[in-house]
Amino acid sequence: MSYTVRVLASAASAAGFRLSGLSVDEVAKTEDAGTHLQRLAALPHTGILLVEQALLDAVPETVRRDVERRAVPILVPIPAPAWAGAPSGAEEYILELLRRAIGYRVRLQ
Repeated sequence: MSYTVRVLASAASAAGFRLSGLSVDEVAKTEDAGTHLQRLAALPHTGILLVEQALLDAVPETVRRDVERRAVPILVPIPAPAWAGAPSGAEEYILELLRRAIGYRVRLQ
């Protein structure tokens, strides 16, 4: 079975993902993010699901937990474009993804 990458984003950032060739589902209202997330996660060929962080924060905790517990799709939060400066805590973010994927904490040196 082949899997696809899907994106759940706001209208402001959806165009950029479309230009890169990804399948994008736009969310007009943040309140609808949970419904969109459940629908995309239920699609059989969705392997990786990129979700804008602001939308993911609006998803009810029960829905988010349900999707995160599945092996497929892999849920990857992405920050909205910000022009203020470089993001901090990238290493901690990667460590948390590894912890969720393999089940225990890893120490990077």
